[in-house]
Amino acid sequence: MGRFGRGIYAAALLVASAGAAFGQDIKVALIAGRTGPLEAYAKQTEAGLNLGLEYLTKGTMQVGGRKIVILQKDDQGKPDLAKSMLEQAYEDDKVALAVGTTSSGAALAMLPVAEENKRILLVEPAVADSITGEKWNRYVFRTARNSTQDAIASAVAFGKGDVAVATLAQDYAFGRDGVKALKEALAATKSDARIVFEEYAPQNATDFTASAQRLFDALKDRPGRKVIAMIWAGPHPLTKIADLKPERFGIELAPGGNILPAMKPYRNYPGMEGAVYYYWGFPKNPMNDWLVAEHTKRFGGPPDFFTAGGFAAAAALVAAIEKAGGTDTEKLIAAMEGMEFETPKGRMAFRKEDHQAEQAMYQFKVKANGRDDNDLLDLVREIPIGELPLPVRNKR
Repeated sequence: MGRFGRGIYAAALLVASAGAAFGQDIKVALIAGRTGPLEAYAKQTEAGLNLGLEYLTKGTMQVGGRKIVILQKDDQGKPDLAKSMLEQAYEDDKVALAVGTTSSGAALAMLPVAEENKRILLVEPAVADSITGEKWNRYVFRTARNSTQDAIASAVAFGKGDVAVATLAQDYAFGRDGVKALKEALAATKSDARIVFEEYAPQNATDFTASAQRLFDALKDRPGRKVIAMIWAGPHPLTKIADLKPERFGIELAPGGNILPAMKPYRNYPGMEGAVYYYWGFPKNPMNDWLVAEHTKRFGGPPDFFTAGGFAAAAALVAAIEKAGGTDTEKLIAAMEGMEFETPKGRMAFRKEDHQAEQAMYQFKVKANGRDDNDLLDLVREIPIGELPLPVRNKR
């Protein structure tokens, strides 16, 4: 090869290298259960991720001069399918990193794939503690709250004094981790609140008569305050339990936060209290103001529970890529450990120990006279990060 040819070859290599570093698209896989029992959650995550990227990139959908391309995949809430889709995303689609998934069981199946491929998996919105606990690895980060954050917030909401708590939860990782976390959270309050009975039902259960009877029997003769705490994803059992009149035994219901359609029946129980990860009217910051206004304009109503989660995932992605100067996995990990970033909920921060995002929660009371099905909750108070002490559960 002559001098001229070598010069062209060297220039071509330089351009190719620059293109790889600065010009190539940043491909991100979004794996979610877009069909199945958690379809509504998945679609909210997708909407929030896209809105977040739009807001944070000022409409360019670019970070560092590189376009962000979202590859959507539907795992139908099935662990085997979630695992194979993540493998495909890393190995065939060559994504820089992945976001997902909706079901905790499916998310747990994905964790080893991230480790094997040495790529980032940003977990949103699955909440099982084990994801950033005993099943965790260093390639896993989570913007979603975990079961313990839910549990500690709930304990703050109803865990004072002599309280006997019976739990109704789904019989899989989400429900069982949630009950375990609530038990530990109540113990940490150093009050007389404690779980006295645990009831587990199938994830797709629709008849709660037998479960309700066991819950009532476990509580009805107890002294002091009596509460049924519900840890449930998807169509909520609140109305079916309430129809069996727990109040005749002096039993209160504590269903926790959920998406707006699932909380619609809450309107029938004004004054009912609980804790929630996000409700559109609670955070007061410019990012949430924009999200509420834009979502209302485009979709005809305010953003929901998991819309905020998808937005938070977008915020973490943009902040991490900017801080790392690209998508190299090791540089991303170094950038993300301890990283603070702004979300519609306010500030979040990834813990170095387990990559769980620390974040505020909210104590609510159901409104007595809401304007419509979206105007449901009054804020009792924001529960700050400092009042949500999370144990480190991994084996790092």
